[in-house]
Amino acid sequence: MRSRRRGRELALRLLYGLDVLPRDVDTTLKHFWELTHYPEDVKAFAEQLVRGTMSHRAEIDAFIAENAINWSILRMAVVDRNILRYAVYELLYEDVIPPKVTINEALDISKKYSTPKSSAFINGILDNIHHTLTQTAAQAAAEATANAEPPHAPPADDDHHDDNPD
Repeated sequence: MRSRRRGRELALRLLYGLDVLPRDVDTTLKHFWELTHYPEDVKAFAEQLVRGTMSHRAEIDAFIAENAINWSILRMAVVDRNILRYAVYELLYEDVIPPKVTINEALDISKKYSTPKSSAFINGILDNIHHTLTQTAAQAAAEATANAEPPHAPPADDDHHDDNPD
């Protein structure tokens, strides 16, 4: 199994635990790593997802709520909610990971750990979020282009008079 996939699955386990039984992230991670043995790259990626998701959780939850029409965060299954949380964290803050990879990984993990209908639910929300982010980026680029000053032309030589008649 690829190391990022394993990292995402570990992040899901940790986020699930922190959601069900809220406690200090540092202590939780320390105890978890003491009790388990994973390659460093897997641990590092999982920890990056957990810390990033938890540090931006309020913003991520608000973003999910805006894009999950007729669903509140608390009504969602705990597994689905936490898959969405780390995936939205990736979409918002991890620009080295292509959005389609983030979405496909979230769907594959939801098929493994959640209900048969969960992947369609998660796909709908993540597609909506990706579309919103793409539109926002395009609008920002268009505004930046519109607000950019045109390049300055060199001064015209029309007013230049040669004092020397030769």
